Amino acid sequence: MADLNSLLNRIDAEFSAADKKIKDFQAQEVREYHGRLERLETFQKVCDQLRDAWRPRLEALSNKLGDKAEVIPVVTPTQREATFKFNSKLAEIILRLTVTTDFEVRNLVLDYDLHILPILMKYEPHARLEMPLDAIDATVIGNWIDDRLIDFIKTYLALHHNEFYLKDHMVVDPICSTRFPKFAAAATLDWEGKTFYFVSAETRGEFAKKHGLSV
Repeated sequence: MADLNSLLNRIDAEFSAADKKIKDFQAQEVREYHGRLERLETFQKVCDQLRDAWRPRLEALSNKLGDKAEVIPVVTPTQREATFKFNSKLAEIILRLTVTTDFEVRNLVLDYDLHILPILMKYEPHARLEMPLDAIDATVIGNWIDDRLIDFIKTYLALHHNEFYLKDHMVVDPICSTRFPKFAAAATLDWEGKTFYFVSAETRGEFAKKHGLSV
């Protein structure tokens, strides 16, 4: 009987140990959950503090682009995002800048994503900056955003001078025979149901004079 009691005690001990392990696990998860909520509050405060670092930069880009782009902002408890969708006949262009955190909400994560379709040239589609939430450097973040926006502008301008994207958008000045993209036309003239493109107002004038049209 003593041996049986000893066995039962050992069995009970195993069950007790298993129960304790479960309770310890539950308590740890609760602590982690509350800790994550606290860090999430810190993330939101950091975003508020950094608003002056990124808002004027994004507004400046938006103002420069004018009606070329539609800006779509997204704000959630765990994410800040600005998406620029471009109205371009050459390609589908989407620029997305995102501020979020890692899974454990310990780091600020900034992502730059650029999508261009079709892909007819090399460009940098993605960049990331990570920084501990308790060691934020607004100057570093501001400089990173500046560099990314300059990267984008360079890519955007290169696309509009790339022969592969311009292939179906080239025209010829009928006076000087210069071949150039439509968007670079200094002047246009509609005649006999067709639009003619010119590199200058002068060649347009010569064309009009040649065909007896009013300038």
